[in-house]
Amino acid sequence: MERGLSANTLSAYRRDIGHYVDFLDRSGVTALGDVRGKHVEDFLTELRTGRAERGALTATSAARSIVAVRGFHKFLALEGESALDPAQRVAPPTPPRSLPKALRIDQVEALLQAASVGDTPAALRDRALLEVLYASGARVSELTALDVDDLPSLDGEAAVRVWGKGGKERFVPLGSFAVEALEAYLVRGRPALLGAGKGTHALWVNQRGGRLSRQSAWTVLKGAAARANLAQEVSPHTLRHSFATHLLDGGADIRVVQELLGHASVTTTQIYTHVSTQRLREVYAQAHPRAR
Repeated sequence: MERGLSANTLSAYRRDIGHYVDFLDRSGVTALGDVRGKHVEDFLTELRTGRAERGALTATSAARSIVAVRGFHKFLALEGESALDPAQRVAPPTPPRSLPKALRIDQVEALLQAASVGDTPAALRDRALLEVLYASGARVSELTALDVDDLPSLDGEAAVRVWGKGGKERFVPLGSFAVEALEAYLVRGRPALLGAGKGTHALWVNQRGGRLSRQSAWTVLKGAAARANLAQEVSPHTLRHSFATHLLDGGADIRVVQELLGHASVTTTQIYTHVSTQRLREVYAQAHPRAR
């Protein structure tokens, strides 16, 4: 509550601390006051190397686990439950900094064309879902959490109200393609899907009339990617990366892109400028007669 973390982050931290407590039990540590820095370091080693019941974690996942453990011990020390903070000097592993893999514009268009098959309520929902995902650059968890009330207007300059990390509110404009797909879904798709349920404020509704889950949104995207014959791996975050990259390629100011993505710091957004620079290099190499 104090940090404003999302339910998904809390669930992940809960699992991480559960694994840590299990590790301490297996290590013969029965009291929190007996935990030392070496125990935390050994836990990190186990995360990275794995064991019979559980495979090795990536640097990113292991770092999140150690962040959870560090927060856990810091809390215990502040509350007086422990005299020491044994995790204070254990640094989480540094994840490799990789560039986002954005789709080309023609690939996005092919994906959106393949988003729906037919004119069924579910097909109208799927097309609108992916159109809004790309048009807004929202995270999939932000998208599936949308309610109908988060659409202030679908007339004129349409926008969607997105609730990001830490409960931060932002408004993201929607283009005409997304608005058209949304109107078709709200008029002909959502009412039919709602008929199977007890009524909900959720914008995206499943076949049973309830809120569409993140996993179901992933399934929709995977199906569209397969029908579009896209060779590369496509995830909801791929469309978020593509949204940011295409805006910067089109000349958008990085501060504007930061606001649209809901990043707390522009440093996080700057990674997309490297993507755009790489795209410029590719175009230069292909077009300039003396590039090679």
